[in-house]
Amino acid sequence: MNRAQVVDAVQQKIGLSRAATERAVIAVLDTIAGGLRSEGSVLLVGFGTFKVKERKARTGRNPQTGASMFIPASKTVGFKPGKALKESL
Repeated sequence: MNRAQVVDAVQQKIGLSRAATERAVIAVLDTIAGGLRSEGSVLLVGFGTFKVKERKARTGRNPQTGASMFIPASKTVGFKPGKALKESL
């Protein structure tokens, strides 16, 4: 499901205009991203938790040449589903 499909599904459920629904969906996604940047995690009770995770620097292998290469440390986002979401699947 892509963002346009999410907007359409939300629009059908709440009955707002497409433009208003799209602004609302974008606002929610921006708020989650902002929460991750400032707080490091976002907890949505019943849905799950988004959390910033640290990846350590490591040595990897180039699959084309087989040569060793350095992979720097980075940050990524993890998601742990909540109990209600797990049970609904």
